[in-house]
Amino acid sequence: MNRRRKMSMLVIAVATLGATAMSPASPAQADDEQPTTRELLEQCDDGTDLCVFHPSGAPVDSMGDAHQVGDSFFNCTKDLQRSTVGWSDTTGETNTVGVSMKAQYGFTKLFSVTIEASYSHSWESSHTEQQQTNVEVKPGEVGYITREAAMEEIDGTYEMHFEDPYYGHRIWYVPFTAKGPKADAPSTKTQHTRKMTKKEKEQHCS
Repeated sequence: MNRRRKMSMLVIAVATLGATAMSPASPAQADDEQPTTRELLEQCDDGTDLCVFHPSGAPVDSMGDAHQVGDSFFNCTKDLQRSTVGWSDTTGETNTVGVSMKAQYGFTKLFSVTIEASYSHSWESSHTEQQQTNVEVKPGEVGYITREAAMEEIDGTYEMHFEDPYYGHRIWYVPFTAKGPKADAPSTKTQHTRKMTKKEKEQHCS
């Protein structure tokens, strides 16, 4: 195979902010003028001939950070006390673009539909759980509840085809990651106690 034929088989690939463009660049488009990930994805179904989300694999399950929910209970008596702590906690999502997947963008709708079709469950942008949890607190101690939400992370790539060159290219591949509360999965609730500090005793027991 001669050099000219080898060169004709090459496809120009330009990397920009995590997105990859394929197709020859327009001479009128400077190499350093490239769209952001959000600018690209906002064209999905609103400037594209094709926009498809390809998951790279099954969702990865994890637990969110432990954080306190509800109020603390301070036992200022000389007896063991049981307190019922009522709480409500909302877990949200994070993603590459930083917009809610509930937002009315073409790429957010496509993401939700793809996840439901691929994994037979819906994507939750946020989930609120509320409950009453008992905690037993010894004299001179403070009791509180922490919660860890069940999460899932999905990685993939948006494949976007344009009829006319967009920033000099007709085909773009945009990596995308989203992490959100796992639908219908139980969270972890833990009861904690510790000794009150001197300042806490002054504030709550005096």
